[in-house]
Amino acid sequence: MGGTGSSYHEPVLATESVAMLVRGSGLYLDGTLGGGGHSLAILCELERSGLLEGSLLLGIDQDDEALQEAGVRLADYREHAVAIKGNFRNIAALTQREAASRGMEPKAAGILLDLGVSSHQLDVPVRGFSYMQPGPLDMRMDSGMEDTAADILNSAPEAELASIFFRYGEEPRSRAIARAVVARRVEGGPLQTTDELADAVRSVVFGRERVMKALSRVFQALRIAVNRELEVLERVLADGAELLRPGGRMAVISYHSLEDRMVKRFFSSLTTADWGPKGVGLREPLRPAAAIAVTKKPVRAGAEEVARNPRARSAKLRVIETMGGGK
Repeated sequence: MGGTGSSYHEPVLATESVAMLVRGSGLYLDGTLGGGGHSLAILCELERSGLLEGSLLLGIDQDDEALQEAGVRLADYREHAVAIKGNFRNIAALTQREAASRGMEPKAAGILLDLGVSSHQLDVPVRGFSYMQPGPLDMRMDSGMEDTAADILNSAPEAELASIFFRYGEEPRSRAIARAVVARRVEGGPLQTTDELADAVRSVVFGRERVMKALSRVFQALRIAVNRELEVLERVLADGAELLRPGGRMAVISYHSLEDRMVKRFFSSLTTADWGPKGVGLREPLRPAAAIAVTKKPVRAGAEEVARNPRARSAKLRVIETMGGGK
């Protein structure tokens, strides 16, 4: 049927993630549908393996443009794919609703989460995600959300802005940048554009390489704050693990250290048995491991993919499988 090419967004680590995710027919969840690239790859693999019958893919996204693109991209598989508007923080409720409407058990054979902002969102100036192009300071993944990046920049106290830049961007010059932002909004009025924020950063950070890194960190931090990404990720990981059937797999692709640390810690909590305090010498663990690690170390994009899609350079793929699936 279809292919994976699209000008909207090239899916990162699609071959690797799908190869490890698809292990039988059933319910598959793409919690970050985007333009549908990963979902299409999953459906193609199900079809190639003779597993498409009896399978259903649910793709979730809060971005209307992404849903429209995904609808076109997955049109050949409309009987086996459903695109749902929503935040993946509600993955449990959305899955239960859609599965019930089709008479399916709401237990997933596989769940894929491709975290972060899509290439399309970065490339559209009006979304305000990137310092590379002038645009309004929006950064909302769902345009129906209330607060924009401008709202946060122009209302938060200096100490709160510094905390955002440091906590979510790991920016060492967070205090100086927050001070520059506040000075600019006092002297010249509210910041409204990506160029104005970039100028504030450049006023206190010097040297081309340092400036580029600081801009990336500050824009990342604001995006995370606007969309509450880490809070949402913590919830979706827990709810996703509960949705997996025995032998089901969860694959997560992260792009920065904050996300990857959260995923690593959560997966470790599932794959590690609790033997209680040292020296007790229990015959059985207090809590057995709930999953096994499919990837001992994160899978990275190869040189060919990075050359083709530079945004894959920072991607890390981790996969777990719930216990009890048999062989």
